[in-house]
Amino acid sequence: MNVHSVSSLTAYIKGLFARETVLQHLLVRGEVSNFKRYPSGHCYFTLKDAKSALKCVMFRSYASRLRFLPENGMQVVAEGRIAVYERDGVYQLYAENLQPEGAGSLAIAFEQLKQKLAAEGLFDAAHKKPLPKFPKKIGVVTSLAGAVLRDIYHVSKRRWPSVELVLYPVKVQGEESAAEVAEGIRFFNEKYPVDVLIVGRGGGSMEDLWSFNEEVVVRAIYDSALPVISAVGHETDFTLADFAADVRAATPSQAAEFAVPDRQELLRYVMSLRARLGTLARREVETRRLRVEGLLQSTALSRPQLLLADRKQRLDRAQARLLELCQKSLDKKRQALDTAMGKLEILSPVHVLRRGYSIVEKQGEPVTSVRQVQPGDELTLTLKDGRVSAVAR
Repeated sequence: MNVHSVSSLTAYIKGLFARETVLQHLLVRGEVSNFKRYPSGHCYFTLKDAKSALKCVMFRSYASRLRFLPENGMQVVAEGRIAVYERDGVYQLYAENLQPEGAGSLAIAFEQLKQKLAAEGLFDAAHKKPLPKFPKKIGVVTSLAGAVLRDIYHVSKRRWPSVELVLYPVKVQGEESAAEVAEGIRFFNEKYPVDVLIVGRGGGSMEDLWSFNEEVVVRAIYDSALPVISAVGHETDFTLADFAADVRAATPSQAAEFAVPDRQELLRYVMSLRARLGTLARREVETRRLRVEGLLQSTALSRPQLLLADRKQRLDRAQARLLELCQKSLDKKRQALDTAMGKLEILSPVHVLRRGYSIVEKQGEPVTSVRQVQPGDELTLTLKDGRVSAVAR
């Protein structure tokens, strides 16, 4: 019996696996566990069921094509080949594609990216911008072919003929379409400002509309300083671009209706305002006419003498009251004056002279003491009825 090395035995087993055609292309159903994605882009995980487990690897070239991110516990069907990894001496599945069971890969990718962007606030109502009421220029990011551009043109021109439409033609389906749509949004923001943007395409399958679920498009809409109307698919179609846009239109025609006002509707509104203004003016004139008639029929204008008579009586009563108050005040002041005069009379020097007293003056100054007088001084005596001269001895 020959003795084999580990390497030679492993190489032999690897050859057996390689020659087995069934193992070169097969589908394996299982539950994902221990999923890891390394910076290199390679993915490593295990597929398991109730009885067994199978190691799996998906290299970057295949992993980059996945629409969704595999998660632990997810039921998937892996497509690939079985081969031996010689270093560890184990067999594993080299996966080339993964498809989730139940919901499709696009549906899972949609929900995963929606949750991620919602957590970052890209769909918050606080970031929504109002649409201009009377736009002069509208930027349109859509395909040059198809009915979308025609619908937007006809509806907008019918409603508001003066509006100018500027088209940035892009692919709306395929690998390069998402990047072109995002570039169109940035073009209008950075190089050709307009009043509002319409971004969209016609209806189709989820695969057809997928460009408007790409992260690059959603972030371009969120970063746009210009208000954006999304018009993707039909009324029942929803994309992530709809959630990020400032306004979501069910159809391209409705997007045009949102973007511009209706001239006929505005005209009807102006006419209604005009009619309302005329009604209010007539009502105001009638109100003032009735007021003037009421004033003309008032006593003040129809019989002004009665108004003057009433005012004359009030004036007479006021004058009488004023005279009465003046007389009372004058009597009170006269009584006070008489009292003051009586007090002055009592204190007057003349009153003292009447009782036999006199006032002695020397050289015009009153004499109040004998020491002020010397023999021979000339004095003046003031009595109650006159003055006399005297000489002191």
